[in-house]
Amino acid sequence: MTDLTHDLIHQNMHQRQSIGQLVEPAPNAQQLQYAFAAALTAPDHHRLKPTRFVVIEPEQRAAFGELLSQALTDLGESEAAQIERVKNHPFRAPLLVLALTEFKDHPKVPHFEQTLSSGAAIQNFLLSLQAQGFASMWRSGAVIESKHFKQALGLKPTDLISGIIYIGTAAKTIAPRQSIQVSDYVSTWQAK
Repeated sequence: MTDLTHDLIHQNMHQRQSIGQLVEPAPNAQQLQYAFAAALTAPDHHRLKPTRFVVIEPEQRAAFGELLSQALTDLGESEAAQIERVKNHPFRAPLLVLALTEFKDHPKVPHFEQTLSSGAAIQNFLLSLQAQGFASMWRSGAVIESKHFKQALGLKPTDLISGIIYIGTAAKTIAPRQSIQVSDYVSTWQAK
């Protein structure tokens, strides 16, 4: 690997951040497949592949918004303004992808490891999209706990909706990330 390639990879990681205002264009099918392939290289103990992705095409956003509002109602929300707001969430971006964790029972791979594997897969997905020139926002919210929402997606009650990923092109330039003082978060262990 050349120094330039190494620098570009690290620059991509350091610049990644959630973008709230997303517009067209969104990735095409080939670009999405490239990102999904990157996602599925994430660390995965015993290769259980617990991570699943569901693409919400642009023409399905209204129906998906209805599902989100029903999920919120299922959780006890009754305020009309809040329900309407959630119904419009899918229109924050031209394309949405649901990230799911379908847990597999395995004596050596607890569910928390599978959750971490899905998180790594999602990060790979986001980094691949960014390297291809797209922006994204990874969200969750209360609706991911709705039994109605899980049933509509064909999930078991124990499965996890790891998030809704909003994808498109940044509507405007945002400020770069502030530098992080790495030493504030890293220490060296020594035996006593």
